[in-house]
Amino acid sequence: MKLNYRRTILVGFAFFLISAFWQAYDATIPVILTNKFGMSQTWSGVIMALDNILAVFMLPIFGALSDKCIKSKTGKRTPFITIGATIAAIALIALSFVDNAQLKNIADVAAIDDPAALSVIYDQQIDTKLTTPDGEEFTLREKFPNKENFTSITSEIELPSGDTESNRDYTNYVAPARQACAADATAKNNVNLILFVVLLLMVLIAMSVFRSPAVALMPDVTIKPLRSKANAVINLMGTAGGILVLVLGIVFATSSVKNSMMSYTLYYGVIAAIMVGALVIFRLTVKEPKWAAEMQQKSLELGIEEEEDEEKGDKRRLTWSERKSLLLILVSVALWYIGYNAVTSKYSLYAGRVLDMDYNTTMLIAQGAAIVSYLPAGMIASKVGRKKTILAGVVMLTAAFGIASFLRAGSSVMLMNVLFALAGIGWATINVNSFPMVVEMCSGGDIGKYTGYYYTASMTAQIVTPVLSGWLMDATGRMTVLFPYAAVFVALAFVTMKLVKHGDAKPEAKKGLEALNVDD
Repeated sequence: MKLNYRRTILVGFAFFLISAFWQAYDATIPVILTNKFGMSQTWSGVIMALDNILAVFMLPIFGALSDKCIKSKTGKRTPFITIGATIAAIALIALSFVDNAQLKNIADVAAIDDPAALSVIYDQQIDTKLTTPDGEEFTLREKFPNKENFTSITSEIELPSGDTESNRDYTNYVAPARQACAADATAKNNVNLILFVVLLLMVLIAMSVFRSPAVALMPDVTIKPLRSKANAVINLMGTAGGILVLVLGIVFATSSVKNSMMSYTLYYGVIAAIMVGALVIFRLTVKEPKWAAEMQQKSLELGIEEEEDEEKGDKRRLTWSERKSLLLILVSVALWYIGYNAVTSKYSLYAGRVLDMDYNTTMLIAQGAAIVSYLPAGMIASKVGRKKTILAGVVMLTAAFGIASFLRAGSSVMLMNVLFALAGIGWATINVNSFPMVVEMCSGGDIGKYTGYYYTASMTAQIVTPVLSGWLMDATGRMTVLFPYAAVFVALAFVTMKLVKHGDAKPEAKKGLEALNVDD
């Protein structure tokens, strides 16, 4: 039994460009909203949840629509991928222009390490009640009776070794005051905010158009017993896209305190170019109709699928036990996404304000650990089962987030890196096998619809978690609730996943494929 790795990699370029986009989006949009528009964590979370709100409704719709697009010469999924990715890339660049306009709107306070800008901030916010990332309330008048002490604060301090590190006084006192100034400026002139949100909606709608079709393409061209391995390759491609963007983040120093007010035009332009490049490779190499027809024929020959007439709607119905397992899998997906996405959507702020660490490096380690774990996770699942493999991943992810709850500024950077490596391995183990468990139970003509179900669960979770985690941070006045929150929800997924009875590859199908070699 062998997977056609070449074909799977080429199909994976669609997921590559999706992951590249979301890595850039999750890392930079919260920073723009809080630093440049002055939003609270709660309202930033609301904006960050917009993509998930749209996805809950749109991903099942476009997944089902692509199921019915059987007469297209380029295949059922390719037209959606082409149109959606192109619009998203163009709109992403347009976002950077609005970001630049907002920079001009807050020009008096945007300059980093400029005493004149700090003087304006001090004068505007001298009696405003502000809060540090650790929950300490203060006013500038109380904390800095002497104005010169405030205006002399720099974003970095030089160490005896000649290296530099972030200045905690800056992140604790200057950053909240600067954010308050940005909020005041936005309240007086909200045109840029309105334009920014409108363009965000355009980008997110475009991404919603093709996300389900792009993911559904893998099971369209892959026989059921091989889908965990194929999904490992697809996730490998997605992680490669994420790692590429993380490397670009290091190159552009997007996590540097000095660049917290940077222009994103060049950075977003490079991301858009990567998306378009991946799309071009996909269109030139993937032969969707041919590959899907070959998969269906082989499945019929081996007795894995029964012949269906998609135009007449002849599809297998789930038993009650299968429906129950499907529901439990989807609940599990929602729970571990609530925990995991809370970290990914807030960590760029958390790393700077609580840990005093570079978030790009830490996330790069997590992605690197994931990328070397995808193929082994698919292979292990083929031996011990998808469910057991997922449960092991849930345990790893819970442990990583639980231990990270105790780390603060000055804690071991090495320990945090190890924990994020463990989280990457756990997340890879979960992701490789959860989607195949969902589509294992559906017929070939319903793959897009069931892909939509999977994303409805994950996106519903991601609607809730940025808002809920942001609200908890604002309500407690502490960003440090992030990791305990994430650990609890991931642990709950262990309970629901334990009850699942269906979704592993059928043993009899595996035996029928032993002599099959589908490599080119």
